Order: sequence, then structure tokens, then C-alpha cells
Amino acid sequence: MTDPGEPAGTAKMAGMEGIVHFDSRARFQQALRALLERAHATLDLFDPDFALFELGSSATDALLRRFLHGGSVLRLALHSTAHLERHAPRFLRLLRDYDHLSACRQTPRDLRQLADSFAIADNLHVVRRFHAAHPRGVLAFDAPGESDLPRTRFAAIWEASRSALPPTVTGL
Repeated sequence: MTDPGEPAGTAKMAGMEGIVHFDSRARFQQALRALLERAHATLDLFDPDFALFELGSSATDALLRRFLHGGSVLRLALHSTAHLERHAPRFLRLLRDYDHLSACRQTPRDLRQLADSFAIADNLHVVRRFHAAHPRGVLAFDAPGESDLPRTRFAAIWEASRSALPPTVTGL
């Protein structure tokens, strides 16, 4: 049974194996939380600006700190850092605290047309939105075949991108 304060379907997503479709911001947040809870070794995230990811929330901060405290690796690739710099000081602090286990890269201009969004945990679980402007997408747990394409795309994006979000505000 789910907590009355949780969005409908939380228990279904948390205990679901395979593929689950979502079509709302609340369900996307739920899927992302479930993915973060399952992540053990690696977490690769791509989004144009991470505005819908709520990386600055205390709940996400706690999940990411638990993940990184165990020595896991977090990598983010994005087009623009503006949203995170303005709205996610808690997340920027996390990046500073775990700068030896986390990295953020910004895409070059020729990749700025990429408009999808995805998060890959342990090369096994994936949350993918078909277009970053819309919350519609899929969550796939224990589905390496579903993470193959996003994993390949992330590797190419990562390779082409440059370092962003320095560990301090002044960049020192």
C-alpha cells in the first residue's frame, strides 16, 4: 500500500521490473527517484538543462550523497548550466563535496539540437524522456537492452563535451 502523500503508482514503479511508461511530471520524478535508489556504481545523466530533474531538492541530494558516499561515480552532460547555477545551490555543493567522484560537461554548439533526456544507472536501468520539453517517457529496470542506445549516446556526448560547473563559484 502506498502512502497517501505519494503520487499514485509509486509502489508499482518501485517494485516494477521491466518497462514502465510515464506521462506526467510527477511520474517522471517518481521514476527518477526509483532509478536513483537502485543506482550502485555509475550514474550517467543527460538533459539540456536538468530543469525537471529537481537536482537541488533535499530528497535528491540525500539520494545522491548516499550514492556517492559509497564511492560511486556521477557524470552529467548538459547544454546549459544556467538552471543549475540559479536554482540548485544544494546540488552545486554536492558536486564540490564529491568532486573526486562527480563531473559535469557542457555540450558543444553542434550538439545543442539534442532534445531528449535520460538517466542511466549501472548500465542496467534507464529513465528516458523522448523530448526534454515533455515529461513523457519510459523507465526500464534490469533491462540492459533498453539502456544500450542511451549508453552509446551518452559516451559520444561525453567525449565531445567540455568540463563545466567548476567546483567553486569563482572557478578556483
